Amino acid sequence: MTTMVTGKFLIPEIPFLRAYAISLSGSYSTADDLVQEALTKAWSHRTSFEPGTNLRAWLVTILRNTYYSQYRKRSREVEDVNGDYAAQLHVDGDQESNLAINDVHKALLKLAPEHREILLMIGIGGFSYQEAARISNLAVGTIKSRLNRARAKLAQNLGRAAHEDTDAHVSTSSRRSHPRSYLRQDRSCRVSLAL
Repeated sequence: MTTMVTGKFLIPEIPFLRAYAISLSGSYSTADDLVQEALTKAWSHRTSFEPGTNLRAWLVTILRNTYYSQYRKRSREVEDVNGDYAAQLHVDGDQESNLAINDVHKALLKLAPEHREILLMIGIGGFSYQEAARISNLAVGTIKSRLNRARAKLAQNLGRAAHEDTDAHVSTSSRRSHPRSYLRQDRSCRVSLAL
């Protein structure tokens, strides 16, 4: 018996499709919309149904694909009735960030290979001092020393000071009277470059 897709064969499948759509969406109104859209798609593509195959399976596949397509579409959408959210959005030009990335790349290339390797391992790769030492076959102290020199040289290559100037925060008289507090403050003001 060849099955043609006609209303006579589609109507008995509606209760099953609706139950399946409710189980997918969890909402009666969404399920009704899904069934309607699936039946509309099935009707418009009825010539692609192969007679002798399972009509219910074909309809369920259409309904399921419709649901997942709508789900993916909804996940990218934001409900913004008054346009308030859209008014807050703006896109900055990325030219400055590209220039900064190019500058950092050029400054990295100027580093000695052993310093660049350690800086990239720890700064970008996220390795610990111990892991970097194990990978490089070096002592942890050597890793720390190379990293410090690499950061300082990178800062110099980028035209930045490796340490902040603390003279504006500490008066000369306080330095003379409390030299250790000045040193403590100087250590706290060091800037490390995070790549």
